[in-house]
Amino acid sequence: MAKRILLVEDEKNIARFIELELQHENFEVVHLVSGRDGLEAAKSQEFDVVLLDVMLPELNGIEVCRRIRSFSPVPIILITARDAVMDRVAGLDAGADDYIVKPFAIEELLARIRSVLRRTNNVKEGTPQLAFKDIRIYLDAHLVEVNQNTIDLTKTEYDLLIYLIKQKNRVLARELILENVWGYLADIETNVVDVYINHLRSKLPKNYIETVRGVGYVMRE
Repeated sequence: MAKRILLVEDEKNIARFIELELQHENFEVVHLVSGRDGLEAAKSQEFDVVLLDVMLPELNGIEVCRRIRSFSPVPIILITARDAVMDRVAGLDAGADDYIVKPFAIEELLARIRSVLRRTNNVKEGTPQLAFKDIRIYLDAHLVEVNQNTIDLTKTEYDLLIYLIKQKNRVLARELILENVWGYLADIETNVVDVYINHLRSKLPKNYIETVRGVGYVMRE
């Protein structure tokens, strides 16, 4: 099955060149030109790699990268005309796995794509660092699988799931969950916990998260 690549690049000639070369290497390519459209595609579709230009209309690549990383571990390679150290640091801090500076040889881009795909495959082929029933969590890759299928979680949903699994078989009060997932200084109501529990339940097998009436929530082995 061909690997799917999301290419978000607004320079028409560069985008067409990259798209043709990737297709020649048997990748399936989805090309979009705006940061907002790229972000929506990353939310609604499954991709193996995201190639993301930094200078994009509507949302710049750094911001798109940061937002994608909040809900997906998909490998992201930034394409930038800026070679300044701070620009590269900003991209990596936003969650990018790698970057490449224009102009570049297509062979270098292909090598970087192969490299991030190998790292992803190596993590998935290794031993999950956390497991519960049919759930497997690869902490280094921020990757969650249920029945061997990857599921997309927001950062808060991910943190909540990690906490519930680490505290499995223990009934957790809403206040305790709020303190450990959102932080004890968080100025939010405990019903936010209920909202996120419901979000998480919609993405997990039925009855994995139990409600203990009047107390809180628990994941039981």
